[in-house]
Amino acid sequence: MAVAISPFSPLKLGPITLRNRFIKAGANEGMTPDGIPTQALVKHHRDIAAGGVGMTTVAYGAVSPEGRTFLHQFHLSRDVVRPLRVLTDAVHAEGAAACLQITHGGSFTMLRPEHSYPRSASSGFNAFGFLHGILFQKAMTEAEIQRVADDFARAAVLAREAGFDAVEIHMGHGYLLNQFLSPLSNRRRDQYGGSTEGRSRFPAMVLRRVKDAVGGRLAVGCKLNQTDAARGGIDTKQASVTARILERDGADILTLSGGHNLYSPWALFASPMPIADMQAHARGLARIGPLALGLQQPRDLAFRELYFLESARKIRREVSMPLALVGGVKSLAAARQVIDEGFELIALARALIHDPAFVNKLASGELTQSGCTSCNRCVMGIYDPNGVRCVLNAPNDPTLARRPVAD
Repeated sequence: MAVAISPFSPLKLGPITLRNRFIKAGANEGMTPDGIPTQALVKHHRDIAAGGVGMTTVAYGAVSPEGRTFLHQFHLSRDVVRPLRVLTDAVHAEGAAACLQITHGGSFTMLRPEHSYPRSASSGFNAFGFLHGILFQKAMTEAEIQRVADDFARAAVLAREAGFDAVEIHMGHGYLLNQFLSPLSNRRRDQYGGSTEGRSRFPAMVLRRVKDAVGGRLAVGCKLNQTDAARGGIDTKQASVTARILERDGADILTLSGGHNLYSPWALFASPMPIADMQAHARGLARIGPLALGLQQPRDLAFRELYFLESARKIRREVSMPLALVGGVKSLAAARQVIDEGFELIALARALIHDPAFVNKLASGELTQSGCTSCNRCVMGIYDPNGVRCVLNAPNDPTLARRPVAD
């Protein structure tokens, strides 16, 4: 008779072993105001590690300066290796593993390049960039594709030097690799377009380059959209094809997510976006964004736990590799269901932003349900000078947000 697996049991993931099945999903912390990790970022991940997760993920490390979406986003360079080492040492001291999410924004950027326009899968009007005075995007050439693949590999090597145990290659939510994967943005007619296999070619190349660069010394995962949640975008049938390709090419884990920053941002959270907060922050043309979002967002949108489970089941049937499920786990019952359904890992963010000790409290029986209300106002931490926080809690310490990590 099969023995039931607990969410609190260890798991081997490539070359590392996690103490349990809970991982902090990558979510922009807004804690690198000058592109350098701050004491606030270290505290954020130390607290989550001390709170019991098996692994915490530092979000949105751009693989190059032009790969940033925001001016205050950090990119992987020698300048950040030692500060990030302080962070990973703090996480390890609390018994957790540390993962770095590596990404390239492509045309999803607020930053105008010095020359020409941001690069993407295809040329044309840049709907997101338009809000920031960047009207167009240009299709990447073969040379640019090869260079960016090398940038991902170089970033992974720097992550290893900074003490990370794993890297997560971001292939979802409308960033560059998703711009290649999604029919919404990829209209190429060369080997990088057309079929799902063609659209998966560049992301798979990135995975192979990263795997070769780290030589089995890091766990290498990919964050994948199982659905863009938008008409004409990625669906689970296409995502299953990509998942099989990534499994073939050596991914140690896939984190299954969904939703698109431009076409369906509410789908990432399965609950309404904080439109009023977004409107208050926006300036100039960017004010159009929240207004348009308010018109597009479904009126009957209401949070439910495990909102990506149904589509994730289809991908589970197609691959045997470890899978982490994102999607609003806020209770012990939901965490157990994820494991019972055959997924190896539970990825969560909002519940840990609300209470970094959530996992320990589940394990001890102190809690069975998170106090997170799914209001999504924590999302605005991207723009808060003091970084991400739950609005139900006390504000973050502003002195830590202004203090770069000392060497």
